Amino acid sequence: MGATSDILTGTFAEAGQRLDKALAEASGLSRERVKALIAEGAVTIDGRAAASASAKSGAGMAWAIAVPAPTAARAQAQDIPLVIAYEDDALIVVDKPAGLVVHPAAGNLDGTLVNALLHHCRGQLSGIGGVARPGIVHRIDKATSGLLVVAKTDAAHEGLARQFADHSIVRAYRAITAGVPIPPAGTIRGHIGRSAHDRKKMALVDDGRGKHAVTHYRTLKVLAKDLGGAALIECRLETGRTHQVRVHLASIGHALLGDPVYGKTPARLRPILTRLGFARQALHAAEIGFLHPIDGRPVHFISSTPVDMEQLLVELAS
Repeated sequence: MGATSDILTGTFAEAGQRLDKALAEASGLSRERVKALIAEGAVTIDGRAAASASAKSGAGMAWAIAVPAPTAARAQAQDIPLVIAYEDDALIVVDKPAGLVVHPAAGNLDGTLVNALLHHCRGQLSGIGGVARPGIVHRIDKATSGLLVVAKTDAAHEGLARQFADHSIVRAYRAITAGVPIPPAGTIRGHIGRSAHDRKKMALVDDGRGKHAVTHYRTLKVLAKDLGGAALIECRLETGRTHQVRVHLASIGHALLGDPVYGKTPARLRPILTRLGFARQALHAAEIGFLHPIDGRPVHFISSTPVDMEQLLVELAS
């Protein structure tokens, strides 16, 4: 490990708690952050490296957490226009356009949201995400548009991460599906994990694999009745798994229009998408709400449906 910005120490008052839970409560860090630090060998119990997040605490045991100092981001600041829904000293809420990758990775080393944020925020972003992901608490797919909250400080990052972990963040998506769901409203449950047949895809998997996922949906408008049907759907996420909305809607036979991975746009609707040049999944992160991680006040943001999806809705309604 490199230099540390802080070493947190204490003594367990109770026995029998999971280490990650006990340390999170004692240190103020999130459980996910504690788990990561245990895996990095940054946590000691009575002077010895903690072996497992699931190990049990013992009354009177001394603990120490070496919190790494933020590493300078390797990504370069780039002057990429951003639509800012909200900003203060602790966080920033961005209305991301479709086509913008969130953070650098192989094949997308620049031109990402992180590059844009480094320029806009002049480097004032939480270091918890690491060198490739400064400030990033959650993400949405490249081809999905909509709202994303980014942490400027470590305290904001930890506070937001706790809310994501306990599923108290309000998140709603607008989606346009092939066909009309029956019933028109309901809840989709199913563990989501990496597909056994295609490692680039996520899939519903058996209990005991993947992560528990819950999506509540309701039909807002029935479309394209003369073409076999399509629908504008609102999806509210109880959990936030990779590709959750896309996988869950596909699992009930109503994949997103334009989704090249989890569905095939019906031939009857394909000419409309082609005529409009609509070449992405019809998914928009329209709403996000949470308690401000610094002062605790409730904040809530709504993003209007982007132009390309509005045009698609007009065509499907005509």
